[in-house]
Amino acid sequence: MNAETEEIRLQQDQVARDRMAEHLKAVEEAEARGETGDRGAWKWAIRKRVWDYMEEHNIAANPRPVHHRIPNFVNAEQTAKQVEKLPEFHRAKWVKVNPDSPQKEVRASVLRARKMLLVPQPRLRTGFFSVLNPSRIDPSRYLYACTQAGVVEHGEPISLDDDLKVDMVIIGSVAVNPSNGARIGKGEGFAELEYGMLRLMNAIDDATPVVSCIHDCQLVDDIPSEKMLCHDVPVDIICTPTRIIRVPSVLPKPTGIYWDKLSPQKLASIRILQELKAKLEKSQGFALPTGPSEVLPPTAERGAKGKKGKGKSKGKEKGQVSGYGRQQPNERQESAEEVVTPANPQRPTRRWVKKA
Repeated sequence: MNAETEEIRLQQDQVARDRMAEHLKAVEEAEARGETGDRGAWKWAIRKRVWDYMEEHNIAANPRPVHHRIPNFVNAEQTAKQVEKLPEFHRAKWVKVNPDSPQKEVRASVLRARKMLLVPQPRLRTGFFSVLNPSRIDPSRYLYACTQAGVVEHGEPISLDDDLKVDMVIIGSVAVNPSNGARIGKGEGFAELEYGMLRLMNAIDDATPVVSCIHDCQLVDDIPSEKMLCHDVPVDIICTPTRIIRVPSVLPKPTGIYWDKLSPQKLASIRILQELKAKLEKSQGFALPTGPSEVLPPTAERGAKGKKGKGKSKGKEKGQVSGYGRQQPNERQESAEEVVTPANPQRPTRRWVKKA
């Protein structure tokens, strides 16, 4: 890295730290006034500590600075190798993985293992989930398919009405306590919302393993069980570049969306949640509650289009051949069939089935 680039990175890092400090102050003041309920100023202190440490010790990897992100880190690809060792992964047919940078190799591992990959739309801003079928993607395109552009090209959108069974949930974190599985994300609540919607779809249950892939420095001991809320998602397994940690099951998992905890600001920013709430209110015949207000956190600064960081896929992997997306002869594949359910005879539901 040349001096000019390093200077720019340090300037950006300082801007991120200043925004972090401003947000932490705003959260503390709003909580003190009783305007937002318990929105976790203590969680923001842990996030700041971890993000600062990763930047100061050059554990952070692009995109940097890592503040307000699920932080990418050096040797993140080693966590994918740890996931591949898990017997739960070997048994899984469908795996949901978060769309963040440090889990890119994990997503690729899912496809290479010929498993169906479920990826949320980033920030749920354009929809819900996309499913990637490895039998419909040329293997040389797997890593590209795991990028945001690749998901758009190769993924098939699913809806809340689809009938599917997810066998493993993999999420990123900012910090995780290995003694109780309590985790902290980047503060936007998407992992919890995605988990809650999958529970409402009956796609997952309490027995579905939740795995988080993080750096060893993200292991902390100051996320107490008693401070975790009903919608917080605990993890069962932690994969770091150096080890696999199986966590004792001491915290309950969410069973759906807790509308009385969901702020009007968050609801207004996510269309799929608005649609789900309207659908439930119509079917149940009464209005669902709304949670207290919150100070929405700043999002990470995004680079200008066309400026690719180190390791950014350009759409091809080494050895790529033409003709991607062609199905191989006699290849087993997953497909969706339309069925009409008694509960909703007006709208067919896609049931994902295995076809020989």
